[in-house]
Amino acid sequence: MEAKAKLTMIRISPRKVRLVADSIRSRKISEAVAILQNQDKRSSEPVLKLLNSAVANAVNNNGMEADQLFVKTIYVNEGPTLKRFRPRAHGRAYEILKRTSHITIIVSDQR
Repeated sequence: MEAKAKLTMIRISPRKVRLVADSIRSRKISEAVAILQNQDKRSSEPVLKLLNSAVANAVNNNGMEADQLFVKTIYVNEGPTLKRFRPRAHGRAYEILKRTSHITIIVSDQR
């Protein structure tokens, strides 16, 4: 059985979040939590919260046991990009892209 949790419109670049997501893919929940708590990345905190949410969904909605769960799937998609402008020399303006991410975690109790 599976349980899912999503986080949308997080203001961190998908490329940076994927570094954290790749480190916990296919790991047991206890290992994944330990990795995320000790990782020095800004995106590890929201991913940890999302992982805890997916585990809570599995336990409360589907009656699974938390100690038997593992991260079956985690993927990071690109969200809408906020376009901002920065002043430059001679009256020009350069565009700055502020990227957003959508994160999805699926936990399961079967390998």
